[in-house]
Order: sequence, then structure tokens, then C-alpha cells
Amino acid sequence: MANWQDPRTTGVTTAATVGVPRAARDAGLRSYMLSVYNYMASGVLLTGIIAMLFANSSLINLIVNPATGQATPLFWIALFAPLGIVFALGFGINRISAGTAQALFWAYAALVGVQFSSLFLVYTGTSIAQAFFATAAAFLGLSLYGYTTKRDLSGFGTFLIMGVVGLMVAMILNIFLKSPGLNLAISALGVLIFAGLTAYDTQKIKSIYYTVAGNGEAIAKTAVIGALNLYMDFINMFLFLLRFMGDRR
Repeated sequence: MANWQDPRTTGVTTAATVGVPRAARDAGLRSYMLSVYNYMASGVLLTGIIAMLFANSSLINLIVNPATGQATPLFWIALFAPLGIVFALGFGINRISAGTAQALFWAYAALVGVQFSSLFLVYTGTSIAQAFFATAAAFLGLSLYGYTTKRDLSGFGTFLIMGVVGLMVAMILNIFLKSPGLNLAISALGVLIFAGLTAYDTQKIKSIYYTVAGNGEAIAKTAVIGALNLYMDFINMFLFLLRFMGDRR
């Protein structure tokens, strides 16, 4: 998403790391990745808190009309505003400060939380909890694989992105077809695609560190972008898993 050079390989050596002791490079990488994971986990936590706050109080009436059951304007704002934030971060990251990037990330996570509060009206609390913990376990394993593997995963990137586009097309078609079988297939493929993206994005974030090492502002900004990528992988994997295994009310 960012305009930084992205080698997308492991073990990259750049001018920023020439002459730097390996131990120092490794410590810097660990600190960088910890920052990314802290942002990502905090974003997921913020999303969950806001979703539960809305779902378990009269605030839910702000996004779903209690008389008609229809979505309110606030719901549609919460649904589409995050897209604007993603574009702002993706295309404007070089023109904004690290602090602004962080604020936009928190705003994104909060708006997704408003969206997710409606899930409690559709699925049982047990199903949501099961899907969340299953996603968390899968994410940890996949991200650890992406971080530690020596295999270059960059070749999978284009394939996975094409898979996301294909999912979107299939979901739009199924709005009209209303096929349970296609819906099940979309859910299963969605879980697999975002599982792959979790490992791929983790390796990509790791490789970007070697490009921006030594530039404090660039490190701060790319940490936010990396956290946003992993956050989106997590929530999409969660949503597709919930669609696949969730019990409806």
C-alpha cells in the first residue's frame, strides 16, 4: 500500500543496513515487528470493544432501526468510510505524518467495530467467540510461518490478490443468485485466501524493514501500514470463517 520500495524477499541487505552488526539488525527487526503486532492487536481489541459496546446497549439502535430492522445512515457511513481511510493511507502516506497515519488507523478500527456490532444481531455470541478464537490461533501460526520461513512467498502475492477480486465478483453475483452452495464455497475460499495473505503480508512487512531501517519517520509509517494489512487479513479471515461455521439466530 505504501510507496516504499518493497523487495518482498527475506534476507535483504540494503544501504541502510550495510556495516550494521547482525545482532543490531535483528534487534531492530524484532522491535519493528513488535510495533506492527502491537498496533494490529490494539486495533482488533478496539474493534471488539466498540462492537460489544454497541451490541449490548441502546447504541445498536443508532445503526439498526428498531422499528423496521433496516440499517441507518450511520451504518452505511461506518461501512464505506473505512474504504476512504484505506485509500488515504495507501496513496497519501508520503504526505502525512506518522501521528496522522496512526490516528487514521484507530479511526478505521473504530468504524469497523461499529459495523461488527450488527453481527451480534445475526449470529449467536458463541459462534462469534468460536470464530474469533479460531481466527486468532490460525493468524498466530500463519504469521509466525511468514516471519520464519526462508521460502520466498512473493510469487503468491499476485495469485492471492486475484483471488480476492474473484471473491468480490462471486459475492456480488450471489446477491442475485442466492445460492447456498456458492455462499459456502465463497466462505471456504475466503478463509484460505486470507490465511495465505497473512503469511505473505508478514514476510512482506519483514522485508520492508530492511528498506526503511535507519529512517525513523519511515519506520513509524510503514509499521502502521503493516499493521493495517495484517488487521484486514485478520478481520476478513474472521468474517469468512464466521460465515462458514457460524450459527445464525
